Amino acid sequence: MNDTPHTRRLPLLVLVWLWVGLPFAYGFYELILKVVQLFGG
Repeated sequence: MNDTPHTRRLPLLVLVWLWVGLPFAYGFYELILKVVQLFGG
């Protein structure tokens, strides 16, 4: 058994960052599209 607490939590940390990061990135992308529509045409 070579599992340390850090290596056991790594998949959970990746999942949590994806859970937060993907919706944030999509929302930011949509915001940029709306700003371009509002000011750019």
